Amino acid sequence: MTSLTRRGFLGSAVRRRRPNIVLIMADDMGYSDIGCYGSEIETPNLNRLANDGLRFTHFTNTARCCPTRASLLTGLYSHQVGIGHMVGDDGLPGYRGTLSRQHATIAEALKPAGYKCGVFGKWHVCPNGPKHRDNFPLQRGFDAFVGTLDGGGNYFDPSRFMIGNDVQPAAKDGFYFTDVVADAASAFIREQEGTGKPFFTYIPFTAPHWPLHAQERDIAKYANRYRDGWDKIRQERYGRMKKLKVIDPKWGIAERDPQVPAWVDANSKDWQMRRMAVYAAQVESMDRAIGRVLDTLRKTKAMEDTLVMFLADNGGSAEILNERSGLPAYSPRTHDGILMQRGNDGKTMPGPEATFQSYGREWTHVSNTPFRKHKAVVHEGGIATPLIAHWPAELKSRGRVSHEDGHLIDLMATCCDVAETRQPNAIEGKSLRPLFEARSRVGHQSLFYEHEGSRAIRKQGWKLVADASQPWELYNLKEDRCELKNLASAMPEKVSALELDYKHWAARAQVVDWTEIQNIRRKKQPRP
Repeated sequence: MTSLTRRGFLGSAVRRRRPNIVLIMADDMGYSDIGCYGSEIETPNLNRLANDGLRFTHFTNTARCCPTRASLLTGLYSHQVGIGHMVGDDGLPGYRGTLSRQHATIAEALKPAGYKCGVFGKWHVCPNGPKHRDNFPLQRGFDAFVGTLDGGGNYFDPSRFMIGNDVQPAAKDGFYFTDVVADAASAFIREQEGTGKPFFTYIPFTAPHWPLHAQERDIAKYANRYRDGWDKIRQERYGRMKKLKVIDPKWGIAERDPQVPAWVDANSKDWQMRRMAVYAAQVESMDRAIGRVLDTLRKTKAMEDTLVMFLADNGGSAEILNERSGLPAYSPRTHDGILMQRGNDGKTMPGPEATFQSYGREWTHVSNTPFRKHKAVVHEGGIATPLIAHWPAELKSRGRVSHEDGHLIDLMATCCDVAETRQPNAIEGKSLRPLFEARSRVGHQSLFYEHEGSRAIRKQGWKLVADASQPWELYNLKEDRCELKNLASAMPEKVSALELDYKHWAARAQVVDWTEIQNIRRKKQPRP
């Protein structure tokens, strides 16, 4: 197949340039948080993409923001490209905390094929500061960057908002990061109209990552939606997910998180309702922003031959913001100089810029319905992500649901495949394109996960998984993807075989035992 000839949706041979690619990622959003995967949150634009495209039910990420972005950008496991944890340097090859210069990004891979490349949103694969400038987006193959190098922050006035390589002055009234990111991406797409060149637009939103910041008009829409509490909302989602066929009813549903009380016993119910209302508003505002990007594709007549993919970087976050658990090192004041109330406080309603809170474990287990656990843990609640693919010119049928296993290491391979350009890295991923075309593909023999000592292997329908410093658990994913029946004691030989595979991968991928990483960090700390 040449780069000029490809079969369109109706099967007729057509001559044209390489397709455009738009890759969109949500931040800290659970598997069930959008409508087409069971949510009550209104996400009409993503729902429309799913109804006209392809939904994946067994796609996975790395359970944390930095490693996910490293894997997505390179097609390799994050430890292989230096980001085995976050953006701190532990002095080991897999833990340098900045993206390896020895491995190309998607943008660097697509440039030789004539692509213009832009990234709009959260970069977070290197530390902030001039000494790491060689890993800023414009130095890694992108032609445009609007966003932040950081992991998140104030939606109304990010502390280090950048255009290109330059930090911008304080935001003006009316700034909302989700909208600014989408508007910048739309402007980039409009600039490509008439150039004859394809484009790659990467849009890693910070929404709905904490802090709980949203416009009051959006919050008001959900003000009473969560009055019945997390138990009922979770069951309602579960019912819709079964009807949508994005889960298998035989898996059941994980019990309420053991650290979360029944709604009837919960304190500060008005505050709890408000937390989830703000979170929902953040998700809906992201969907609305995505809608503007999609409208731009339609208005520039680029939609037909643009591959749009949407996913999340990890499961919902159970992180608690308070003095004991730690508070983020972002600016403690608003753009007007007002001291922010930082930390979860049941007496202060979140949403406005002067607050800085998270929605907590209580609502996280709703976001991750029907699975166990959450962000930073590699049980299914931490790694399961919705993935939507939409490509009118190539998808062979609309509204399909795929149950094929996948991992975000597959996205580099997919982009190179559809762009018909060479994969520069010895990447670990496998292209999803055959699935777009309703063909079979040779899938992964095994997939691997490790973060902060939480570790897992998925192989041929089995999953071996363990929390940090805990024994292995074994699950039959075909029958029990919610990880409810641990078979480890009944099948020790299976455990041993999968553990051996995991150890071989860990040695190859530069994974180091988490206790060793912690010891390195302790030695670096100054003595009192």
